[in-house]
Amino acid sequence: MTQARLMDGTAVARRIVEETAQQAADLTARTGVTPCLATVLVGEDPASVTYVRMKQNRSRKAGIASRHVALPATTTTAELVGKLRELSADPAVHGILLQHPVGEHIDERAAFEAIAPEKDVDGVTFASFATMSFGLPGFVSCTPGGMLRLLDAYDVNPAGKRAAVVGRSAILGKPAGMLLLARDATVTYCHSRTRDLSAVVREADIVVAAVGRPRLIGGRDLKPGAVVLDAGYNEGNVGDVDFDTAVEQASLITPVPGGVGPMTIAVLLEQTVAAAARQLGA
Repeated sequence: MTQARLMDGTAVARRIVEETAQQAADLTARTGVTPCLATVLVGEDPASVTYVRMKQNRSRKAGIASRHVALPATTTTAELVGKLRELSADPAVHGILLQHPVGEHIDERAAFEAIAPEKDVDGVTFASFATMSFGLPGFVSCTPGGMLRLLDAYDVNPAGKRAAVVGRSAILGKPAGMLLLARDATVTYCHSRTRDLSAVVREADIVVAAVGRPRLIGGRDLKPGAVVLDAGYNEGNVGDVDFDTAVEQASLITPVPGGVGPMTIAVLLEQTVAAAARQLGA
């Protein structure tokens, strides 16, 4: 039996970051301004600390300045909103990333909405979701945006294909479905109340796994030749897809790690440089 080809997010992301670094250098040469990404972290969750550090390192390599704002775990919604509004008003900051989750005591949506749309390079605000859904200029949610770039890199045209998005979060599942819909895919959203999930997924030519449950989707659930995008990242470097069985059924599949994750950061950096260019009128 032929195994699926791996969609190498690390290699594709590297190319995007190289192009972004050149764009950042050109922008700095024209304007004298270095694009700046502000990262905001509430608390000291080990995984979040690691993610933020990784994004800062990648930013520097791409010629993007990084400003980190570390807030204590006791930070209130009002305090976080105030800090995000302060960064939104700072002309030296071109993009803002609020690392999530932020803690159950914080109104995450209120925090996201405190980010100015022109600096929402992570694509988490109502404004970004609307512009993305209507195909207007703006910023896409980074992980779904990275998935679409992977499809492009591997010559997968969603037009006319059936897509199943397993998960309906505001910053992953929902925007992933909207981006696929914009590419003329026929999209089905699946979630915890979907009856006979396997039967629905088995009809899909493209499967997006974004529910946060390890190995939820296995090879038995897939249509032969399906393209599988696994956005899950669970304890033990395990995705939402049972890779060992899915690889026997799919035609293309993202590994975990090394698939969707690097693409998320690449799109974040690319959108930061684009945001800086727009704000500088360059």
